[in-house]
Amino acid sequence: MRVTCLGKLIGLMAFCMVSGVHATETDGKTVIVTGTVPDQASKEGILQRLRELYGKEQVVDRIETGNVILPVNWNQNVQGLLNPKLKQVHNGELNVDGTTVNIKGEVANEFQRQDVASDIATRLNANYLINTALRVVENKQTVLDSALKKRIIEFDTRSAVIKPSGKAILDELLAPLRSMSYRKLEVTGHTDSVGLRENNITLSQARAEAVKSYLTAKGINPETIETSGKGPDMPVAVNSTPEGRASNRRIEFKIVE
Repeated sequence: MRVTCLGKLIGLMAFCMVSGVHATETDGKTVIVTGTVPDQASKEGILQRLRELYGKEQVVDRIETGNVILPVNWNQNVQGLLNPKLKQVHNGELNVDGTTVNIKGEVANEFQRQDVASDIATRLNANYLINTALRVVENKQTVLDSALKKRIIEFDTRSAVIKPSGKAILDELLAPLRSMSYRKLEVTGHTDSVGLRENNITLSQARAEAVKSYLTAKGINPETIETSGKGPDMPVAVNSTPEGRASNRRIEFKIVE
């Protein structure tokens, strides 16, 4: 999310009658804040709210102070917009230019779209012009789960070599993974309970790493993928039947918001 403060010149008088704040989310976490406000107190108020919302380390401060005049209660109104509901917007921008508010980005469903738009409208008075361009996008976790439903990424027996059938499934995941490149992905390997637990944990980690290597070779950013191996510790079925053991030998994908 990037926040930008904007100003306009009036005639020959070198000061601004309108100010704004502009926030852009660049990678799903980092928030870049740019623009101009009249004093340090206004700047710190905006930064504090954003740091509380997204974390201090994620907020990049590019706000300047200058000769601008704010509309009445502008600081209070802008800080009110910077609330937890805003975190429902991904890959987005919030631009407050005086009494004009523009917000765009992606939300997971229609309820979130209406929730964010309604929150902005109720926090501002009738003097504000609000332009909302929020787009509902298909839930990426649902896409991944659907692609993997009742399907197993198979490996050679007791090894971390992915079989061709497993590679075909991974190939189907490339498009949704590329579309969410600004989010983190957890890849977790699991095994059945046959054999020593320590060996199974090592094997499940190696298989998760093999999946990561395959995806990165296909162009997925390796920095967005985290891997772990749980061995037999998190079964989804009983290990007393061949079918149950097959279900437990799996790779799971989880999107980290």
